[in-house]
Amino acid sequence: MKKFCLIGYPLGHSMSPVIHKELFKINNIDASYELNEISPEDLSRNFESLKEYDGFNVTIPHKTGIIPALDNLSERAELFGAVNTVDVKDGKAYGHNTDCFGFLRALEMADIKLGGKALVCGSGGVSRMFAFESVLAGADLTIAVRDDDIDAAMLIKKEISDKLKKDVEVKRLADVNEEYDVMINGTPVGMFPHVDACVLSKEQVQKCGAVFDAVYNPRETLLIKYAKEAGIKCSNGLPMLVWQAAVAQEIWFGVKFTMDDVKKVLDITEREMEKL
Repeated sequence: MKKFCLIGYPLGHSMSPVIHKELFKINNIDASYELNEISPEDLSRNFESLKEYDGFNVTIPHKTGIIPALDNLSERAELFGAVNTVDVKDGKAYGHNTDCFGFLRALEMADIKLGGKALVCGSGGVSRMFAFESVLAGADLTIAVRDDDIDAAMLIKKEISDKLKKDVEVKRLADVNEEYDVMINGTPVGMFPHVDACVLSKEQVQKCGAVFDAVYNPRETLLIKYAKEAGIKCSNGLPMLVWQAAVAQEIWFGVKFTMDDVKKVLDITEREMEKL
């Protein structure tokens, strides 16, 4: 039996074991998946033991800290400077970023086109990936953040300029008042238990052509409710979570997953979340 895990700190309740076990079933793969909570100060000391797994996923706060220990990085992992999937082969550890492909396939599943005028809210790790993917898709990008996150947003702007030779606009969330083809929320605003919050006003949300919210608990944030009320195409972050896991397994096993496969796993994951 092949062995896999998720490393992070703290891990709390993660849906990853449920998702991966259901994905294993689709391809009749005999494998286990567990949670492995490792603090940042213990990461380097525990790294060799992680190579006893056939692969593992990486979440906060290790997505950048793991990089020096890896033998090689995929193109996307190098571009973002972040790893969420590690493939262990012949004693070597190869770093990948499947969050980006999870995001792109989740958009495809929701029939949301990434392009035109795009607005990314937030300046954390996932917002940074959203920003890069938006520019790679040819979007005219604006990054909107709280006042105290302007410096972090300016660093993303500089990195995109340096790596992709493209300029992006940075503005305060309070100053957002234009129409956008797609709005992407990479902030935790609206996440349980703060379910009565929205990163933008209802009026601004309903000026957007499509909405993607990285938050998936609750399944329907205020942001998603505003989008649905206006008949705007929208998706929460759960399809991205399932797809990034599916792409990790595509790397580990050389398999492929269809939209129908992922929809089945999504349904099971949603039911499991309702039990929490």
